[in-house]
Amino acid sequence: MTTRAQILGLLGEPPIRGPLDLTVRSESAFQGGRRLLVDYAVDEEERIPAYLLIPEPGWTAPRPGTSLPALAAGLRNASATAPSSDTLFPPGNALRRTERYPGIIAVHRESAHYALGKSEPAGLSANAMYHYGVELCRRGYVVLCPDLLGFEDRRPPEHQRLEGRAPDGPEYERYVATRLLLEGTSLRAKNTFDLARGLDVLESLPMVDSERIGAIGHGLGGTEAFWLTWYDARVRALLCSCGLTTLRTLLRDQINQNLSLYLPGLLRLTDMDALAAGLSPCPMLLTAAEGDDRCPIDGVRQVVSAAQASYSRAGVPDQFRAILFPGERSFPPNVREESFRQLDRWLKGSSVAAQTLMVAGRIAAMEAPLAAVVGFGG
Repeated sequence: MTTRAQILGLLGEPPIRGPLDLTVRSESAFQGGRRLLVDYAVDEEERIPAYLLIPEPGWTAPRPGTSLPALAAGLRNASATAPSSDTLFPPGNALRRTERYPGIIAVHRESAHYALGKSEPAGLSANAMYHYGVELCRRGYVVLCPDLLGFEDRRPPEHQRLEGRAPDGPEYERYVATRLLLEGTSLRAKNTFDLARGLDVLESLPMVDSERIGAIGHGLGGTEAFWLTWYDARVRALLCSCGLTTLRTLLRDQINQNLSLYLPGLLRLTDMDALAAGLSPCPMLLTAAEGDDRCPIDGVRQVVSAAQASYSRAGVPDQFRAILFPGERSFPPNVREESFRQLDRWLKGSSVAAQTLMVAGRIAAMEAPLAAVVGFGG
């Protein structure tokens, strides 16, 4: 059994994929695009709220409260018959048939009070440094910004939290993580499967080119985007900001991280440098602050070294980039701009043939023993 297969075994079985039932709750404008508050089904009992950001030209939004079964028509094994494109995108809408944009799933960071989730990359928070979803939308991407479990609208109702009848913040995250462990799974697995559901959403949208979908995140979001890319080959490019170091350096320095980082049994098999090396040839950009007290920089350099060696051996050294910069954890303007240029090159500049070859090579790499990729023993 390959190391990858063993890690997939640690993650466990994903939920059965039913209809998305993607529903629009509200819609507003921002400079360069439209912001739709949506939610979609994980299973029969759970829904994920998210912001869907659409580049401005020609967009005609559905009325709030409208269920859009046709947007789930691209979902594999979907049984529903989609309405015609005339129903969803009226004549004269520039997105109706001709325009197809690259898609991005933008994962939020870990905010101190857990009240901020999807709203931050969607441009609704005070700190513009982390509005990367809106910035990418303005560059011509359709962007999905979902809430992770335990953040913003995926917490107990406010009145329960205020009355002390339900935990909040890190206590609720701890409750969720321990409950999942008792159920035989983990928060690591839950977040990965939930984000894969977000890929289903992007893949189902008629204005999104499903062959050009990327993932981005900062901090916690960077870690989540990384795991999603490792898990699901539909991600064709990754931008991981301040979200990746080795687990062994975290343990060495006794650093507590978000509970979704931990997958029981992972260190018996491998560490994050080997996982990063195993992403080759999928385009990947890693940024890191040298003074980040939550991601030891020597562990980051181990990740960079392993990835550079693996991508070079695969004959695609330009598909991996690393930006290490002085200072504390952040996503400063110059780093964002260089990162977005790389995403543009990878998701807008490649020919269809090159994309096909890249995906075929990545699937082959995903099927290879992970230990052989970087010589990881054990």
